[in-house]
Amino acid sequence: MQIKSLFKKGTILVWLLLPIVVMAQEPSTATSHSFFMAGPKFTGIIGEKGQIVWDSQKPGARDGYVLKNGNILICWGDEVREYNKRKEIIFSYKKTEKSMELGTAVRLSHGRTLITESGSSPRIVEVDKKGDLVKSVPLQPETDNIHMQTRMARKLKNGNYLVPHLLAFAVKEYQPDGTVVNVFNTDNISPDGRKAETWPFTAIRLKNGNTVVTLTHGNTVVELNPKGEVVWKVTNDDLEGTPLADPCGAQRLPNGNTVIASYASKGPIKLLEVDTDKNVVWNYSGHNVHHFQILTTNGKPLKGVPLK
Repeated sequence: MQIKSLFKKGTILVWLLLPIVVMAQEPSTATSHSFFMAGPKFTGIIGEKGQIVWDSQKPGARDGYVLKNGNILICWGDEVREYNKRKEIIFSYKKTEKSMELGTAVRLSHGRTLITESGSSPRIVEVDKKGDLVKSVPLQPETDNIHMQTRMARKLKNGNYLVPHLLAFAVKEYQPDGTVVNVFNTDNISPDGRKAETWPFTAIRLKNGNTVVTLTHGNTVVELNPKGEVVWKVTNDDLEGTPLADPCGAQRLPNGNTVIASYASKGPIKLLEVDTDKNVVWNYSGHNVHHFQILTTNGKPLKGVPLK
C-alpha cells in the first residue's frame, strides 16, 4: 500500500486520532494526506505515509465521517455506527425489513444523524442520539431497484436536502416535507446521453452555490452552476492513464482542488487529487475506496466542515 505524489517526498506528520508517535521529516513542497476511507476491503483511517492508523474491522462501508470530537461515524448497508476513541460503539442504527439498505450517515449540527434508507418507501431520516426517529423525508428515486435508488445525501444550510438518484439521472433538492424544489439532470452531460450511464453518486454544494457531482460509470466529475450548467469537468480524456473508474466519492478541498475516489480501479490509483487545471497533484494506491474524508494535508488538519 503506497501513497504517491508527483513531487519529491517531504514533511509527513501522522494524524493523531489514537495515541501514536508523531514522525517528521525535512520540509518540502510534497503533498501528503491522511484520510478516512470507506471501502469494500478496508474501512478505517490511513496515515500520511500510507500506514493503517485505525481499522474498524468491518469492511464494506459506504459513507462516514471523522467527527470534531474524534469519534468516527460510519454507514454500512445494514447499520450505522459511531465509535469513540476507545473503539467502543456508542451509537447504532440498523436497517429494518422496510429499509432494505442504508446509504448515508451524516452528523448534523444539532446532534442528530441523517441516514438514507432505500426500499419500498425510500426516505431520509433524522434520528436522535438514541436512534429514535425525529424526522422522515420521502424520496423520489424513480426506480424500484433498491440498490440504485439513492447515494450520498447531504443537508443544506437552508434546511433542504441534496440527494443523488442514480437511475433517475438526477440530483434533486428536497424540502423537509419531501417537495422537490430543484433538479440537476445528468443524462445531458455526455453526448451519448443515458447510454453513458452518468449516474450521480456524490453531490457537494459549494459556498459559491455551485454543485460538484461524481458521475460513476460516466467516469466524469462535474461542477454545475445553479442553473445546472457545467462550469468545470474532468474526465479520463484530461488525465494520463485513464485513472477514473467508477468515481464514487469526492471532496472539494479548501485550496480548490478536488479529490476523487476511483472505486472500480484495477490499476494502481485508487484516490487522486486534481487541481482546477486538471493536473494530478497527489494519488493513493492501496485499497479501493467507495467514499472518504481527507483529514490532514502535510500534517495540518483540514479546517471547517468537509465538502464531501
